[in-house]
Amino acid sequence: MKSNLKFSALERETSISQLRDETFDLVVIGGGITGAGIALDASSRGMKVALLEKGDFASGTSSKSTKLIHGGLRYLKQFDFWLVKEVGSERAIVHKLAPHLVLPEKMLLPLIEGGSYGKWLTSIGLKVYDILAQVTGDDKRQMLEKKQALKKEPLLPKKILNGAGYYAEYRTDDARLTIENIKTSLNYGTIALNYAEVDDFLYEDDKVAGVRANDLIGKTSFEVKSKYVISAAGPWVDELRSKNNSKKGKRLHLTKGVHLVFPFEKLPVKQSVYFDIPDGRMMFAIPRGKITYIGTTDTNFNLDKDDVRTDLADAIYLISAVNNMFPDIHLEMEDIISSWAGLRPLIHEEGKSASELSRKDEIFTSDSGLISIAGGKLTGYRKMAERVVNRVAKKFEEEQNTKFEDCSTDKIPLCGNDFKKFKHVEKYIKEVYQVLKEDGFSKYDAWYLVTTYGKQTEQILEGYKSFKNKDGHLRMLRSELRFGIENEMVTSPLDFFIRRTGRLYFDIDSIRKYLEPVLQDFKEIFGYGESEIKSFRQRIEHELEIHSNFSMEGQKA
Repeated sequence: MKSNLKFSALERETSISQLRDETFDLVVIGGGITGAGIALDASSRGMKVALLEKGDFASGTSSKSTKLIHGGLRYLKQFDFWLVKEVGSERAIVHKLAPHLVLPEKMLLPLIEGGSYGKWLTSIGLKVYDILAQVTGDDKRQMLEKKQALKKEPLLPKKILNGAGYYAEYRTDDARLTIENIKTSLNYGTIALNYAEVDDFLYEDDKVAGVRANDLIGKTSFEVKSKYVISAAGPWVDELRSKNNSKKGKRLHLTKGVHLVFPFEKLPVKQSVYFDIPDGRMMFAIPRGKITYIGTTDTNFNLDKDDVRTDLADAIYLISAVNNMFPDIHLEMEDIISSWAGLRPLIHEEGKSASELSRKDEIFTSDSGLISIAGGKLTGYRKMAERVVNRVAKKFEEEQNTKFEDCSTDKIPLCGNDFKKFKHVEKYIKEVYQVLKEDGFSKYDAWYLVTTYGKQTEQILEGYKSFKNKDGHLRMLRSELRFGIENEMVTSPLDFFIRRTGRLYFDIDSIRKYLEPVLQDFKEIFGYGESEIKSFRQRIEHELEIHSNFSMEGQKA
């Protein structure tokens, strides 16, 4: 059952009418990666699905991870072999589903005097990691001597370096992975809406039978009737359980993770490094085109979940860790060009610190039938979705005498994937570059387009030809914006600059350069007045400020 609705912010009212008028098999609350995965899994089995997100899609945790589809090497130290095996296996599957979005990334693990990892235990650990994650071929781990490690990464500390482990990971754009899962689910009939906040539940015979939602753009409310409801609201799961009067069982434990972004010239690592922090934790330094980003922190959080920021203490902690590991690097606060801070909705365990908590997901079912899922990792989103949809499918069979198909999302390519292997992605990048280089575009520009949109790049290029600006980069940006509004439910410049393109993190100067023409396009496309455009401008300037300038105040309590 394919939806006949375009996924366009211009057709929002039509989507709301359909949500209001029809009865669904399943309502999913939360448009992060977990909710997106659930929507695709359930709809591809034949369920009629509605997905509601209170902000923009991926605006919570799912745009603020370390942006790695990784196997969780550190969980070996916690003897969490099941988690390592599952997410390790999932890496290869998700790479196959979206090879343009989930990119191979070799990781270097320096072995230093007095560090967390010794040579022998690292060799054994990485071997176990390869076996559990079913790693094959060139991706299998290598143990490097000091000279080999320095050749891979000359910035490593020569005096205390004993060698390194060298192993395979995958890098992604978490928000793009979320939006492509949602768009793929539309092919199976899902209706998805952002800026639709669920504030209560509907009941029949004391059982959850739908939700009441507020359209935060149209300033109206509407009800969605449904046989079952899954809450995948991440850090807000407990609030929804409370509205449902479901307080029994475990509760969430929120921790904050912070990442800092620097110009590549300031931290010119040749490749990704996973390295020691003096307090015994580990962190990443990951080069990405024009920038290198570092992270992450792992601290308890109990402030405003809608206002999570990097503060001065976070920035000092991360900069000190980098300067400690790379003696030839002297990062300072003014070198930071952007940052992001997000929450991890973990399952609380008494007596355990933030970094000791398990990353496993858990499912809770209330007496009235609300199903909630929390915990887990970005890498394991597809299996999380499979587990919770299996539970719904079982309820359908037992209570509705309806049987649905088994999970098949391991075989459903995500939107933009028309590639059999990663080498075909690399070939396509070269083809795009050949088309664009005469207009002054770089190899990075071609790489960005393909690793953001995949084969949908062709639609971006078609739009690019239709604009007349002298500045080719502005024409491309306007084409991306038009594509996002018409195909990805972009409703504001923030949706576009942050979640759909990642420019706030990876190309922040382009926002400052092109903000005004983007605002002008919004004005023309949506018919916004000057007051609305002024509000958008102020919000973006505020986001630029809080992502690049920090204080000890942190966020509001």
